Amino acid sequence: MFAIIGILLVFVSVIGGFLMEKGHIEVLLQPAELLIIAGAATGTLLTANPAHILKEIVRGLKEVIGGSKFGKQRYLNTLRMMYQFLNKVRKEGLLSVEMDVEQPDKSSIFKDYPDFLNDHHARDFVCDTLRMAITGGVEPFDMDQMMELDMEVSHHEATQPVSALSTVADALPGLGIVAAVLGVVITMGALGGPPEEIGRKVAAALVGTFLGVLLCYGVAGPLSSNMAKSADEHNSYLHVLRVLLLSFLKGSAPIIAIEMARRAIPAHVRPTFDQMEKYCKNRGVAATAATAAPAVAA
Repeated sequence: MFAIIGILLVFVSVIGGFLMEKGHIEVLLQPAELLIIAGAATGTLLTANPAHILKEIVRGLKEVIGGSKFGKQRYLNTLRMMYQFLNKVRKEGLLSVEMDVEQPDKSSIFKDYPDFLNDHHARDFVCDTLRMAITGGVEPFDMDQMMELDMEVSHHEATQPVSALSTVADALPGLGIVAAVLGVVITMGALGGPPEEIGRKVAAALVGTFLGVLLCYGVAGPLSSNMAKSADEHNSYLHVLRVLLLSFLKGSAPIIAIEMARRAIPAHVRPTFDQMEKYCKNRGVAATAATAAPAVAA
């Protein structure tokens, strides 16, 4: 939402300042110049990138418009989910969660957290690590290396769409110059005509440069920067899961593993220890009561 507001503010400020200086808005309405720049930029994007990166660019732009998914509530839900999971392991052993790991969509724990299940990278990151823990024979140090490698690959893939969009943003001023040069060529062909017509053609040519620079620094550049921050947020989320899982693999108690993960959460969305403890343990009590009720009734 803030991305849309920001882009609108850019255009309102630029056009508003132009109108304040007694400019005529119709001069800026040059469909041909916009077609040259936007079409060439889209063609450049299609030429330079395979289909899967193009899909990721579209997905990344949707996330930018929708806002961040990694707020305090998302982290609290994740800590509570893993607290339930680790408590089950502590009470019933690693084999008790084998089906949760193999089929997370059907897990009695994971199914209550759709944000986690819908995040395929995070879900696979957790389940693959736990699958190796259940298999056994892998030292915590080696598991940590595997998680680090997984994060590096995931982050590299997440930054590819950002680089692609940044490349297009860098190309926009040049494409604006191309549109301006074409406008000058048309103007040169109209020399000898009425001064008013020549003036309109020169203005149209300059609008090409204006649009290229504006779209670069006012739209495409900020969007790619926001996408980069979204990729960093997801990497931070995986890092929290990595700290939690490593603590678990080293034999820490569930509350200790959860606390270590809490300390790894970025400061601006990090819950306090009291918030985390109450949120995790209250849900634990509720879950216990819910599972005990059918047994009593039986």
